[in-house]
Amino acid sequence: MSFAIIARTGAMPRLNRSLQAHGTAGFETTLKEEIVALGPQVLPLQQGLTSGSVGLGDRLGAMILRTSETPRTLHVRAGIFYTSIIAGCACADDPTFVGENTEYCEVDLEIDRETGEVRVSLAEG
Repeated sequence: MSFAIIARTGAMPRLNRSLQAHGTAGFETTLKEEIVALGPQVLPLQQGLTSGSVGLGDRLGAMILRTSETPRTLHVRAGIFYTSIIAGCACADDPTFVGENTEYCEVDLEIDRETGEVRVSLAEG
């Protein structure tokens, strides 16, 4: 399942700091910071769930798995660490334990080298 996520504002999210840092020693750190800053409104956390029913975006972490480039695009595969819960009805007699689960998914990012615009999709396979 591949899809592009567009920020709620209708504008494509941008990773301009990462684009500027490309080729420097600070690239990976900057890229991880900007990926985490995209948050649950852009990252496909809900689609990447394996344990819970609702993905949370309060403790995101990112790991860069690989990068490649073409003249127009930087391609990044990143691992995203986050938490989820199994949402119950919140009734007094609801037996559902509302504990957090550790979640992990991989995403593909395509960063336009001219504009910094990024397309994010849940990685396949």
